[in-house]
Amino acid sequence: MSDTFVDLVDLASERLGAAVVAANDEFFAPKDNLIKAAAPVWREGEYTERGKWMDGWETRRRRDLGPDAHDWCIIRLGRRGIVRGVDVHTAFFTGNYPEACAIDACDSAGLPAAEALMQASWREVLPRTPLQGDAHNVLAIDNEPAATHLRLRIYPDGGVARLRVHGDVVADWERLRRRGDVDLGAVEHGGTVVACSNMFYGSRHNLIMPGDATHMGDGWETKRRRGPGHDWTIVRLGAEGTLRRVEVDTRHFKGNAPGACSIEGVRLDAGEALDHAAWRELLPHTPLQPHARHTFEDELRGIGDVTHARLNIFPDGGIARLRLFGRPR
Repeated sequence: MSDTFVDLVDLASERLGAAVVAANDEFFAPKDNLIKAAAPVWREGEYTERGKWMDGWETRRRRDLGPDAHDWCIIRLGRRGIVRGVDVHTAFFTGNYPEACAIDACDSAGLPAAEALMQASWREVLPRTPLQGDAHNVLAIDNEPAATHLRLRIYPDGGVARLRVHGDVVADWERLRRRGDVDLGAVEHGGTVVACSNMFYGSRHNLIMPGDATHMGDGWETKRRRGPGHDWTIVRLGAEGTLRRVEVDTRHFKGNAPGACSIEGVRLDAGEALDHAAWRELLPHTPLQPHARHTFEDELRGIGDVTHARLNIFPDGGIARLRLFGRPR
């Protein structure tokens, strides 16, 4: 089973606006822990009035152990999207993890309340599947339509540390086109950072996340180069379009910002590989300042519609955010 989907956007990320909206039980540990951005931790010897402190969602022990007995939790995804796979992480749950899980999805307009979601039209996207304790349970989901909510079912009870929901954002481009220029590379508009030369210190996916970076670790940062060349990263736009304004934000990078950058674009048809793409220069080699938000508009060259943008940094360093504003086709 391929797990290539784990490099896609986490649709259940709190940074995208995801939330855990309901659970039938959270006796030992609260449901909100499921989508925390931080990795789960273990606190030796720490107990609450209900039992051992656990960094996850944990239900009480069931006594009605029929074949279909289970607990459940509903997650509102941060953005409507197509789910490609999940990571049901049972870190530190060793004698108290569920034997199995299943996942249902629904596609609901607006922000329905928990009560309304109980009556929603759910479809099973992952059948009942065995789980391992204290492990990443990486499970593929194939050929399912877009969803706004997931329901995690665990059999019969127990604890899950984190749930990561990897997939592709499905943006409402009919509405976005009415705005004029939009950030075509933003993750909330379906943008994806598909490749980079290096991300030793900070993930490339941070580049297109919503909002400003909060610290240096919230950007993309490469290791120090000791030889020739430069670092780069490639963004697949959420929609094909003409780029009119670019923001390259180096805030928080004070002693490790790149000395300069350039940006190239290319238009590729669906399924066409990047390996031999004919990149065109959008922004020529331009100096960058540390800890600053740079806006480029007049400096951009007219290269027509593009589907991908490549940010080159010279020679290495960190970028907090990359914004690629343009008119979608």
